[in-house]
Amino acid sequence: MKRRACAAAAAMLAPLTALITLTAFTAATTAHAQAAQHQIVIDAYGDSTTLGISCSEGRCAPQAQNAVAYLQDKLQMHFGERVHVVNYGVGGTMATQLRDGTGNRRAGPTAGLPWRERLAASPAQIVLINYGINEVMQDQTPEQFYAAQSALVQTARALGKEPVLETSNPMPDNRLNARLASMVAVTRRVAAEQHVPLVDQFAYISSLPDWKTLMSDGAHPKPGLYRLKAEQDAEVVEPLVRRLLDGTL
Repeated sequence: MKRRACAAAAAMLAPLTALITLTAFTAATTAHAQAAQHQIVIDAYGDSTTLGISCSEGRCAPQAQNAVAYLQDKLQMHFGERVHVVNYGVGGTMATQLRDGTGNRRAGPTAGLPWRERLAASPAQIVLINYGINEVMQDQTPEQFYAAQSALVQTARALGKEPVLETSNPMPDNRLNARLASMVAVTRRVAAEQHVPLVDQFAYISSLPDWKTLMSDGAHPKPGLYRLKAEQDAEVVEPLVRRLLDGTL
């Protein structure tokens, strides 16, 4: 009788055990999916000041201490390792090259693709865009820059990304800086027209006393200024990350 009772109890418990196992598996799967959804990827596109070049004793090279790295550190202090900022800065490039896929093809497997295809292949939810200096150096017109930046923003929005525009840091040469100011005005215009978050590095850095001493050469900040740039980036990007994690963006 005891054996029969045990067998009957086991038979009755089997469906319950299966249900508990299935429920646990479903919960784990759901939790994993939710965790994956709450991974925030930020792509940072731009020129050598995004890449993080600094110069010392006549040598210029990318530095580990750059604005993108500092930004990731700051975001991870608040949100943990759920947030990753990927540096796609390429020295000497312009917004038109990013749009057309004609920049440095060594900067990642999708670097030679036009912007729409490249961005469609990216898991990033937020896209930082920082250009202007090489437009001055390559004698582009503000109109060309306006067309390129407008296209970058519109395409990002169409693909469900949140674009963030960033003005260039100023240049110590007064003549070049005056020309750069016209490119900065374009970035501000696109941000206003497209209702895009803006990090106005040009205005912020220009307001700093003796800011030229924070530059390593005629275009590239020293690591200390890269850190200050990252703080400005974080003021704009942190609320976007928080809204994504809360599911309200």
